[in-house]
Amino acid sequence: MSVYQIDYDLRKQRNYDALYDRIKSYGSWCRPLESTWVISTNRSAAQVRDYLKGAMDADDGILVTRLSGEAAWSNVEPDVSQYLKKMLEARV
Repeated sequence: MSVYQIDYDLRKQRNYDALYDRIKSYGSWCRPLESTWVISTNRSAAQVRDYLKGAMDADDGILVTRLSGEAAWSNVEPDVSQYLKKMLEARV
């Protein structure tokens, strides 16, 4: 499985619920920051992007980046920190 970071910018119409439902449908996820999620999936970055775009407007932006094993963070919830450590350590 790959671990991806999803960053987005909903611009005019902000239908967060539809986007969040799609992100959560991956099953393994966390939300370290307001507009950032991390998921684990067997799908490619392009497949994740295309699936999530189905819940977004044409003017919204999205970035899906595969994470490897090295990362650093600060001031995130303890459960998010544990999730990130677990997911990223498995990728080293």
